[in-house]
Amino acid sequence: MDVNDGVKGAASSLNSLMAVFSNRVAELQELAIGRNVHIESCVSDLSAIDAVMKGLECQMKAIKDRLKEEAEAIPKAKKLIELSLHQQQKLQHMLTHLPSGLPPVATTTSGTTKCLQQEKLIGIPSIEPSKFEGDIALRKEKKGRGPVPRWYITAEELDSLSAYMRGRLTLDKLNYGVDEMAGYAAANAQLVAAPRKKLAEDTLEKALELRDIAMSEAVKGKYFFLETDMKGPGLKLDNTGKAILTVLRHLGRIHETRIGHHRVIILSKPQP
Repeated sequence: MDVNDGVKGAASSLNSLMAVFSNRVAELQELAIGRNVHIESCVSDLSAIDAVMKGLECQMKAIKDRLKEEAEAIPKAKKLIELSLHQQQKLQHMLTHLPSGLPPVATTTSGTTKCLQQEKLIGIPSIEPSKFEGDIALRKEKKGRGPVPRWYITAEELDSLSAYMRGRLTLDKLNYGVDEMAGYAAANAQLVAAPRKKLAEDTLEKALELRDIAMSEAVKGKYFFLETDMKGPGLKLDNTGKAILTVLRHLGRIHETRIGHHRVIILSKPQP
């Protein structure tokens, strides 16, 4: 057993010696290769490496400067966000307390009567009040109807809706839809009232079609727009737009009728 152990130990030492010898030979080969490399061939490589390193240093400096600028801008951004939120709260408060419509203007003839009395005192020929008021009505008729009314939704009306009907709609979305409906109706009213000779060829056909709709009993004297006019951005023929129409119909802002192949949406004043 001792002899075998001695043989195994010698073999192991021989293997270790051979491994060390092989490693040393490999190192000498690498050194020989390094001695044969010419210095001139290394200069260009080192120059390229140096240029790359300088470029990386410049990029790192630019990144650090940019990060510093962003860090300095954070307090200003926070202040801007704070002011924007405060402004949003003020606008939301104003929108909540906005009346659903303007009160009707009471027309009296007291001012007219006073003017007539003064005219009689100074000898100016008087005009009958009925004729005077008739002239005013005629001038108003010539000027056309006033701007399209916008009966906005109030916060109380929104809260009165069921959660199913309200869905994800907000007061801003609904009143933005009211604004867009007024815009559609105003554009159609302008086409209806425009003289035929001033209409372009691409709008003449639609204008004539709108005139026929405007003369129907269901629409006559009212502001309206067509379902095909709903092209956004706040009110269009998608799920949100249809939900807005459903809520506005429920709250009495619109009602609908069908004339020919058109679905006509008529603006209506909400009932108290």
